[in-house]
Amino acid sequence: MGKHNEFGKKGEEIATNFLIEKGYTIKHSNYRYLKSEIDIIAQKGDILAIVEVRTRSNDFVIPIADTITKKKIKLLVRGANQYVTSRNLEDVEVRFDVITILKNSTIFKIEHLESAFYHF
Repeated sequence: MGKHNEFGKKGEEIATNFLIEKGYTIKHSNYRYLKSEIDIIAQKGDILAIVEVRTRSNDFVIPIADTITKKKIKLLVRGANQYVTSRNLEDVEVRFDVITILKNSTIFKIEHLESAFYHF
């Protein structure tokens, strides 16, 4: 596995632990549907959070959250719709979150952007 993949996996692990500490239940990690992949699907109460995790070692060029393209959002929405529909989850509010993790030397800075974008 390449170093960037290992770094991304570490970021997803940190994000998962962060969400659990905040009272979320992790429903699924790395959920795939066709070409879409959702890093984390987590639930807290009646909110189902579709979470995209972005991990970087620097934030010089553009903010990490701004690296999510319209195409990626479309794929996340498609995957979330399939997940909710296939499990008959009619009583949840779906929210799209982004967790950014910035590593500076040995310190990880975590930011949780709730409702980072809307699907319509």
